[in-house]
Amino acid sequence: MKKIMSGNEAIARGAWEAGCTFAAAYPGTPSTEILENMAQYKEIYSEWSPNEKVAVEVACGASIAGARALCAMKHVGLNVAADPLFTIAYEGANGGLVIVSADDPGMHSSQNEQDNRLYAPHAKVAMIEPSDSQECKEYIKYAFEISEKYDTPVLFRITTRIAHSKGVVELSERQEVGFKEYEKNVAKYVMIPGHARVKHVEVEERLKRLKELSNNTPLNRIEWGDKRIGIVTSGVSYQYAKEVFGDNASYLKIGFSYPLPDDLIRKFAAEVEKLYVIEENEPYLENYIKAMGISCIGKDIIPICGELNPDIIRTAFFGKQEKDKYKLNVAVPSRPPVLCPGCPHRGIFYAVSKYKDIVATGDIGCYTLGMMPPLNVTDTVICMGAGISAAIGFEKVYKMANRKGKIFGFVGDSTFFHSGITGLIDAVYNQSPIVAVILDNSITAMTGHQENPGTGKTLMGEITQVVDIYSIVKAVGVKEENIRVVDPYDLKATEEAVKDAYNATEPFVIITKQPCALIKEVQKKRAGKYLVINQDKCVKCKACLRTGCPAISIRDGKVVIDKNMCNACSVCQQVCKFDAIEKGGNF
Repeated sequence: MKKIMSGNEAIARGAWEAGCTFAAAYPGTPSTEILENMAQYKEIYSEWSPNEKVAVEVACGASIAGARALCAMKHVGLNVAADPLFTIAYEGANGGLVIVSADDPGMHSSQNEQDNRLYAPHAKVAMIEPSDSQECKEYIKYAFEISEKYDTPVLFRITTRIAHSKGVVELSERQEVGFKEYEKNVAKYVMIPGHARVKHVEVEERLKRLKELSNNTPLNRIEWGDKRIGIVTSGVSYQYAKEVFGDNASYLKIGFSYPLPDDLIRKFAAEVEKLYVIEENEPYLENYIKAMGISCIGKDIIPICGELNPDIIRTAFFGKQEKDKYKLNVAVPSRPPVLCPGCPHRGIFYAVSKYKDIVATGDIGCYTLGMMPPLNVTDTVICMGAGISAAIGFEKVYKMANRKGKIFGFVGDSTFFHSGITGLIDAVYNQSPIVAVILDNSITAMTGHQENPGTGKTLMGEITQVVDIYSIVKAVGVKEENIRVVDPYDLKATEEAVKDAYNATEPFVIITKQPCALIKEVQKKRAGKYLVINQDKCVKCKACLRTGCPAISIRDGKVVIDKNMCNACSVCQQVCKFDAIEKGGNF
């Protein structure tokens, strides 16, 4: 049976076919759909973990206990999970252990463009890279086999195009492999220094065996064409190269990309006139080939920044080409990112924007858009959890430098569970009078509405205990009188909370509670409701525009509200001093 699948769907299917029984992840584009699809297979226990470190650690536990286990994350998530990754590389696997890293060349939804292929040699683990959906499915099965045969975790590296592009996949039946027996072995699984020294030697010996595999596996293959041009490539870059050169070049396609196949590379290089390396981002393949003493051309002509595509490769090799004759001559209007109409984050950002001496350290999520005009609130965004942690650093320096101003740190509910709690503990422990604003919209919104510990539901749809943010804040030591829980749609209450926070001399927390406007249940509840502007009362002061709501605009000299976009959150209505914004629709 054949089916059209994205790479993420194919990875989930391949894991199911391979007999995987355990999967964990923290959602992050472009990897999110892997676990969402895994959860559809009843034979696999699947969970959203609080963060990527926990996801790897629970998968490690499952593997050691004897299950075939998989965890998935976007590229920056592997930074969070690096601690367990480097140690499980020493301990190895019992049941197969596969760690999927979804890199994001071009930074479609990421704060950096790191190339996680470099993690494999650093951690000394095997690495596999598919080039299409069919390979995603087949290679993930191969990854489990390698993990068990060579006693190693396997890094399974994909990129955005592989994750989201669709192709025809040949489906197979599930292979039930059951659970391997667990035998207590402290020398293997307890990494005290004495054991680790012995295991490091074993890891180096394992890499020698893996290199032999790399030179002989069908995942690394030569495709002979015109031998005047030889191209070494991997992942989606292979597809781009084939589209540009077709049979006018020969290819060494790398699918098993650590350890790299030195013998195969030498054989290929010896038979082509000129050797090129086509790869996205870092010169991972190129540096290895040059270190072998083989001359090749790579980043001399291929960009190191951004995502590749056939046109970029074609231009790199053949210069500027004639523009596609089928290209439409249409000017596409720019559409900058913006908080959605009715976004619950708008109220708190609007309240904070009134203070011109506030520094706001932001975080990863929809609320990053607090930086956008007209709100212009956010000063920094670093990584998950840094919304609170960076605020502490700011506050300490402001104090030492005798600067005036107040530091607010913003995190979302899922981000707070991910890595914000430790920052708040730091603020309490080190007596930093910052304001931590926890934006609880009852979902992990930016990555597509995944559940989290505060939603009361698991990835598999089971009802579970809600982890209460207020209780956590209290438990880590924030005084009850320094905590405010507000509905951000209530501007007066929100502004009062911000005022109290601004004047506080101790760690202070504001928790805004209002579900994301795009949650289906919320949309159903507000269906047919919208606000309208009474043009007889409107004085065109444009105060409502300063909320940054995309449903409000000026047309033909009049301020208007698009009823198809408005969901009647009423923030603009509260801002208007002339009562010109009124209820419309099915109130």
